[in-house]
Amino acid sequence: MTDPWGLGTRTPGATLLVGCGKLGVRLGERLIAQGSEVTAMRRQAGAVPFATIEADLRHPLEQSLPAFDSVVITLPPSTEGESIYPPALRGLARALPALPDRVVFVSSTRVFEGRPGGTPLTERDAPKVSTERGGDLVEGELLATELFGARIVRPAGIYGPGRDYLIRRVLEQAPVDHTRRTNRIHETDLVRLLEAVLRADSAPPLIHAVDREPVLLGEVAAHIAARLGVAPPPHADPEEGGGTVLDGHLLQEFLGALDYPTFREGYDEMIAAR
Repeated sequence: MTDPWGLGTRTPGATLLVGCGKLGVRLGERLIAQGSEVTAMRRQAGAVPFATIEADLRHPLEQSLPAFDSVVITLPPSTEGESIYPPALRGLARALPALPDRVVFVSSTRVFEGRPGGTPLTERDAPKVSTERGGDLVEGELLATELFGARIVRPAGIYGPGRDYLIRRVLEQAPVDHTRRTNRIHETDLVRLLEAVLRADSAPPLIHAVDREPVLLGEVAAHIAARLGVAPPPHADPEEGGGTVLDGHLLQEFLGALDYPTFREGYDEMIAAR
């Protein structure tokens, strides 16, 4: 079987993880295990288990950066009401001595918040936003593409160990909008995808990180409640519905089988570990 993407044929080399929260740390550990040199860039070094450059990208960098073969940008879209992307991405471009061979910008499927409905949306559909945060994400995608030729990865709702918000909502019996359409991706599969985009000879320019089953939030909440042995959470009043359905065929074609193809495998494992 042919591999049109050339998966595994590229070596990430020296890699800079910009933002580097929980997701970046997991990716960095995975890259280091495969022999790559990894550096984080974040406001505070914290407990990151590899070299870190401390920098607040809302402001110009005080010194030039070394060269990197690969860069992964996982910055949140806004800080204190202002988009971080224009100063951060332009500052990063000025500080790097040369354009990295591969840049990955992690955005969000929130860029479709203004397109609710049951028709599956693919990478070919244009974003439409309804909030300032969504607009910041679209701006970040455009800037990252303009400045770096970045590959764009749009995760849906990320869940996994330490990301148990919905489990806690069910245990608290907090009201849930059972009619809302939702999409999600397990953190493990998202990390696998980011590494694959770095290692592919010809990665897709844009890819949605979503599992194989878009589903109503009420179905997810009911499944979690059944596994926990509690009643399903009450319905929100009013229930507004909304949300999108996202097509994940490109992800499956590029990455292959997911470790957590639906919410059931992921949440069942999380609940069993409690």
